[in-house]
Amino acid sequence: MDELLRATYEAERGHFWYRGFRDFVEPLLAQAAQGVSHARILDCGCGTGANLPLLGRYGVAFGFDLTWTGLTYAAAAGHQRIACATVARAPFPDGSFDVVTSFDVLYCLEDEAERDAIGEMYRLVRPGGAVVVNVSAMEILTGDHSIFDGERRRYSRGQLGSALERAGFRVTRITHTNASIFLPMLAVRLLQRARRAGTAAVAKSDFAMPPGPVNRVLSLLLAAEARLLRLVDLPVGSSILCLARKPALHDATS
Repeated sequence: MDELLRATYEAERGHFWYRGFRDFVEPLLAQAAQGVSHARILDCGCGTGANLPLLGRYGVAFGFDLTWTGLTYAAAAGHQRIACATVARAPFPDGSFDVVTSFDVLYCLEDEAERDAIGEMYRLVRPGGAVVVNVSAMEILTGDHSIFDGERRRYSRGQLGSALERAGFRVTRITHTNASIFLPMLAVRLLQRARRAGTAAVAKSDFAMPPGPVNRVLSLLLAAEARLLRLVDLPVGSSILCLARKPALHDATS
């Protein structure tokens, strides 16, 4: 896990994937916090804290993570509203946040822990509040990074939506992302699996920084996709992004 966090920390400031992710998630965050003054926003599994500034655009951002390595990076970056905790049991009162986020955490959890983590998000968000969740998608895209990342599953939209609805959430929007780079990613992942067949090769992260011109082109491609996502949902892509809401009290009792 420490090696993963170090690789993530080195990549997330400029790598095209992270630039694209922030472009994808920002409109959903804006929708989640719409109409709430000084929204309290919690990132469950905040890692190195790199997404806390983005969350801070829409309210007061808090985060927690189980790893001291991630929290050390977050503290060094000046983040103070952070804690060490597990996603299955967070040290905050019921309904104490307007928005709760989970970015690329759920797919690393065993089934029972995944259910507990989603249930904990439901507990933490206030009635009428929202969650924004990002997970890996499409089993065909399993590759070296899946092993390196400790991935337990890759979701379909139906699987993620059902998991959230079982906890009590109502899905507002759910879409694939990274559709624009789906074909090259598929080719790379298929090649990785072919190379690993029958070997004990050590899996490595995909998040090595590509050459500057390649990184810029892919960043522009994902930025264009993010503009398209403001209008339509996409049927394929390496990730699934979801906005869901906890029913307001009057909805829950009606």
